[in-house]
Amino acid sequence: MAQGLIEVERKFIPGPGTEERLQELGGILDHRVTFQDIYYDTPELSLMRADHWLRQRQSSGWELKCPGAAGVSGPHTKYVELTAEPAIVAQLCEVLGAGVLGAGGVAAVLGPLKLQEVASFVTKRSAWKLVLSRANEEESLLRVDLDTADFGYAVGEVEAMVHEEAEVPAALEKINKLSSMLGVAAQEKAPAKLIVYLQRFRPQYYQRLLEVPSSREKPQGIKDADSSLG
Repeated sequence: MAQGLIEVERKFIPGPGTEERLQELGGILDHRVTFQDIYYDTPELSLMRADHWLRQRQSSGWELKCPGAAGVSGPHTKYVELTAEPAIVAQLCEVLGAGVLGAGGVAAVLGPLKLQEVASFVTKRSAWKLVLSRANEEESLLRVDLDTADFGYAVGEVEAMVHEEAEVPAALEKINKLSSMLGVAAQEKAPAKLIVYLQRFRPQYYQRLLEVPSSREKPQGIKDADSSLG
């Protein structure tokens, strides 16, 4: 698989005082933005069931999240993010067992790979950045996104981006520290917007995701989905 940045993140349910608490901790509001996400998969959800998540985001293009190497378990997720279209196409072909489809972009292979839209929603986001340690600001930078989807679900995420697998444990330690400072319970797990969307509006897809054979590792994005969604 082509090399991409590793995203380590932890989702939580924000409260009315979350932004105020971020300010108290020295957080800086980076920007507010509204965008649409469209997710694609096969009718059988072959990508999502293999823990691969293909998204087209308004104004920022295509992204494929792929599972990172196995590591410390807990209420967090870890994905390699691919944004270069040739790398995305190559990974899609590998996961779906397809041959090389030429040099076209992602849009050109949707039909041949039988990929179709499975979810679409609009998100309002306030994006914050915060440095836990002034000793090395670049390494200590964390991002906190507070999202509200147009179907009424609000979720926050504390995120760090790293280049190497060896950097993940330190990033996770910082994420958990900031989460605790924000009042997030140690084992709190909040589902992603996409999972909630599927449960509410595409229940047949949601059930298909939950039916991953027990012999296979359940995708990070749907682990504990039943208990998280209540």
